Amino acid sequence: MKVLVNIARGLVGGLFIFSGLVKAIDPKGLSYKMQEFFEVWARDGFLPKLMNTFNEHSLTFSIVIITLEVFLGLALLVGWQKKMTTWLLLLLTLFFTFLTAFVLFTGKIKACGCFGDCIPLTPTQTFTKDIILLVLEVLLLMGHKFIQPLFKPIICTAILAMAISGVLFLQTYVQHHLSLKDCLPFKVGNNILELRKMPKDAVPDKFDYTFVYQKNGEKKEFGVNNIPDSTWQFVDRKQTLIQKGKNNIPLINDFSFTTESGNDTTEAILGQEGEYYLMYTSLFDEIKNPAKDWMEDIILLIKANTLNKKLFIVTTQIEQSKKRYQVFIEGKKITQPIFTCDATAIKTVARSNPTLYLMNGSIVKQKWGLGDFKKVFK
Repeated sequence: MKVLVNIARGLVGGLFIFSGLVKAIDPKGLSYKMQEFFEVWARDGFLPKLMNTFNEHSLTFSIVIITLEVFLGLALLVGWQKKMTTWLLLLLTLFFTFLTAFVLFTGKIKACGCFGDCIPLTPTQTFTKDIILLVLEVLLLMGHKFIQPLFKPIICTAILAMAISGVLFLQTYVQHHLSLKDCLPFKVGNNILELRKMPKDAVPDKFDYTFVYQKNGEKKEFGVNNIPDSTWQFVDRKQTLIQKGKNNIPLINDFSFTTESGNDTTEAILGQEGEYYLMYTSLFDEIKNPAKDWMEDIILLIKANTLNKKLFIVTTQIEQSKKRYQVFIEGKKITQPIFTCDATAIKTVARSNPTLYLMNGSIVKQKWGLGDFKKVFK
């Protein structure tokens, strides 16, 4: 029993630490996944006001969950407050199991994001993982007397305090300087235009179509191969999925640039030759005092204009952007080209707000978070 308990201790503790750290390099990714859950539950009528409130604080919840995962995993390994730790691990895993079961059995959310974007798992894999964890944690509860501390209490406490500080610092750092490991489709070296195309080995979905026609007040359904003559009046078409396709969604999907007049300019911008910059911005309402709290983007634009660098702004809020980026140099107004992009797409493109991309044609050459803007034109 002692051997089994300590094997389970190592597996559970190690997995929780790994899971937390994988998400800690991109806490906004988890917060966006949480928003999906809150939006679905609100739309389904489950405490919509509360879900909308939770949605507004999703980043805070993300940071707390990530920190808690690392803390509890490490606490189990060092043997700190073993009974309380094992109970908290069990409760947290029950909560995760509920989420993964919701994803698996409802199909309303594609994935739970248990290991972030770097290690994508299917709903079946994540649910199975949680069931195994529950079994191991029940074993830990039954045999918690075999969990011995590795160090004196004061040393265990100091280790956990440093771990919490380190995880919180990491999550704060990456929000300003981007993730230490980029696992998103827009990472450096990727060709955005190529990744917008359908994969070569894509298998499309297969559908069966039924057509509804009407004649003399009578409605009938007809298949594709027995369409009625012109004396029948078309009423409706029904589409039924008969075989799900495979790999038929581009890696970069629903991503485009639109001019103020509503024209799609994605190919024109990304298809140009040579180097240029794209600055992605969003959510100006989050900035309480723009003049004081967020000036690095303005300074960057001034430098870009002074050095004759080609720079385009991509935003979710064009009017706010136009007001903010009316840059004046020596009394002369400089107008930056501004395009709009889907808010969900910008969440993927820009984990820091704003985020700057150096492009070479349609290839991502470099990218910087707000905290690194000072380094761009040195």
